[in-house]
Amino acid sequence: MPIIVTDSNFEEVVLKSELPVMLDLWAEWCGPCRMIHPIINEMEKEFEGRAVMAKLDVDSNPMTSAKYGIRNIPTVLYFKNGKVVDKQVGAVRKKNFVKKLEKIL
Repeated sequence: MPIIVTDSNFEEVVLKSELPVMLDLWAEWCGPCRMIHPIINEMEKEFEGRAVMAKLDVDSNPMTSAKYGIRNIPTVLYFKNGKVVDKQVGAVRKKNFVKKLEKIL
């Protein structure tokens, strides 16, 4: 299960992570968000020890969503050394997520 990120633990979990972080910004009511959940869960197992998979509910955590200018969901942000290094907006195939993550490992 991906790590649940909130406005209060965002800095500790994402920005201070020693591993790259793939952060899924989503909402309960979002159909495309639910479509990519199984992909994120699979990737967590595949990249265990090499990357962190995390999820942030944009409705419950407006500060982080606003800070990164999230206007469309799902949005996946890729962090390395506390900085956003890539981004994917919308539901795409698993290979797209994997390619972006492998690029920053």
